Amino acid sequence: MRRDSLLLAALALVGAASSLNAAEKLGLKKGDVKLQSAGPLAFGPDSVLLIADPKAATVYAIDTQDGVGKRPFAEVKATGLEKQAQALAGDGAKVVDLAVNPLSGSVFVSISGSHPTIAKLTDGKLVKVALEGVANSSAKIPNAPEDKDVTTNGRTRNPRNDSITDLAFVDGQVIASGLVAADSKNASTVQAMPFPFGQKTDVAGLEIYHAAHGKLEDYAPIRAFIPFNIGGQPHLLAGFQCTPLVKFPLSSVDDGQKIKGTTVAELGNRNQPLDMVAYEKDGEMFLLVANSARGVMKVSTKDLDKNPGLTEPVKGGGTAGQSFEKIDELTGVVQLDKLDDARAIVVIDTQGELALKTIALP
Repeated sequence: MRRDSLLLAALALVGAASSLNAAEKLGLKKGDVKLQSAGPLAFGPDSVLLIADPKAATVYAIDTQDGVGKRPFAEVKATGLEKQAQALAGDGAKVVDLAVNPLSGSVFVSISGSHPTIAKLTDGKLVKVALEGVANSSAKIPNAPEDKDVTTNGRTRNPRNDSITDLAFVDGQVIASGLVAADSKNASTVQAMPFPFGQKTDVAGLEIYHAAHGKLEDYAPIRAFIPFNIGGQPHLLAGFQCTPLVKFPLSSVDDGQKIKGTTVAELGNRNQPLDMVAYEKDGEMFLLVANSARGVMKVSTKDLDKNPGLTEPVKGGGTAGQSFEKIDELTGVVQLDKLDDARAIVVIDTQGELALKTIALP
């Protein structure tokens, strides 16, 4: 028995040393992460969780030490997430984003509130992720908007809250979308941060043709995006308010430059994309897009490389461009991420009550 205990202890030490070495290679050092806000999430290499803190205009990378899970990953479900979130994050708690660790199948969520929190779903319960003494690194968003309320056309908002609107890890870079200071050439940007952090961040402005508005725009931030290969080249497919879907090559993200995206679809006005995933079904690639007012859409990516882009207005709440179908059985989806090639995890809002479950990708 003692021999077994010693062996287990030795293996634990080896595992801890291995994790430490991996963290060091990724530039992570032990310390405290003090979130001012909890925003979008994404996974980088080796179970490193990327956390956006829009209030601090900072992206953190933390070592979750989550390990590798046995495949196929188990189905996940949970109820009463709004009450669980409030217990962890205090007043005004809201589940902001979810991310599935592709190595383990574990589900992590960010929760805004008086005490911004990151939590891991364990046996149907949200368990707070310790951010004290955790191996971490961080990168600041250059030229973030000032942290103050601004009133424009009778509407008051704090643009700092949109300094980071979505995140992804692509080919050794952390890609972030969001707003920069109003005195910049472009308010809406994409930022490419080499990882490990510490190198120069490239910040490129965005200009799109917004078909529902019938004009070029460079001030509205991306609301959700997904990395996607088009014609053998890495691109981003990005959704904006009211709801143009735009493609642009990652190679065009060059510091100080303006990118003019190609609007490949108009998915309808008075709507905001909340989240999206890309997946393959029956030999064809699709996007699954959760929306604030237009439900969940399964969008075809067929011939995206040949789509020249919309150049004429789309009026009356109409749609145009890439074809899509509405998935009526997925009502109330506010967040989603892939669990594996055939399944996704979704957060569903039913009259203020949040539940999380596993679905088959349609």
